[in-house]
Amino acid sequence: MFANFLIGLREGLEAALIVAILVAYVVKVDQRQLLPRLWMGVGLAVALSLGAGALLTFTTASLSDSAAEVFAGVTSLAAVGLITWMIFWMARNARAIKGHLHGEVDRALAKSGWALALVAFFAVIREGLETALFLWAGMQSSGERVAPTVGALLGLALAVGLGVLMYLGSVRLDLGRLFYWTGLALVVIAAGVLRYAIHEFQEVGILPGMDEYALDLTSTVDPAGVPATLVRGMLNVTPAMTALEIIGWVAYVAVVMSLFVRTVRRSRPTPTQPQPAVVATTAT
Repeated sequence: MFANFLIGLREGLEAALIVAILVAYVVKVDQRQLLPRLWMGVGLAVALSLGAGALLTFTTASLSDSAAEVFAGVTSLAAVGLITWMIFWMARNARAIKGHLHGEVDRALAKSGWALALVAFFAVIREGLETALFLWAGMQSSGERVAPTVGALLGLALAVGLGVLMYLGSVRLDLGRLFYWTGLALVVIAAGVLRYAIHEFQEVGILPGMDEYALDLTSTVDPAGVPATLVRGMLNVTPAMTALEIIGWVAYVAVVMSLFVRTVRRSRPTPTQPQPAVVATTAT
């Protein structure tokens, strides 16, 4: 539940931030009459994202057991790749998003009002499709449906609420710090999704080592108990894991987290040194 809440909050907040920037700029340039077209683009992107989530669920239900495991493994790997790309992209480009979107709106308004709908659509659809894939992979890896769905909805609802408050100026968030800490958490979540993909590929024999358990706490920890369920929901790890699952999880966290922290530090603006005061003298 926590993993999907965090994904819903992070992705929803990015989408809400994009929409808030677009709406605020359209209002600023006195083109309020085009807001319905902007919202039309946003609505279409949301609808297609929901459809993508439904398609993933339907596809899994219609496949045989082995085919469903391969499909889950492949889509989980795709989710890991997108999560990784997204957190690094945001770390490098968060400060330039506003200017980029303003430029897109200016170019759209120079063409037609309907071009603004396309700008809103393409700006939101990426976040929507990523969210659908991330949430689906999170549900598959946790083996649950209700709790992850509730967590995702709570995260999205909070993101929408924060987006509205930011637009109204009622709340100011340190988005850089927020995206940094949620990025760190998403690295751990993505590692769990990668572990799940490895497990699915081992189940069908694509990867070796299905019976080589390096960790097996099932004799002391009930896999269906509350503690194991909470840990699986937050970290996507289980009481019994093969050596390859553990290697994949640890290697991903170690490599990606260190690179992410380094990228964030490099993208921070260098503080400017105060210039010494210059005292003017008059020649005599």
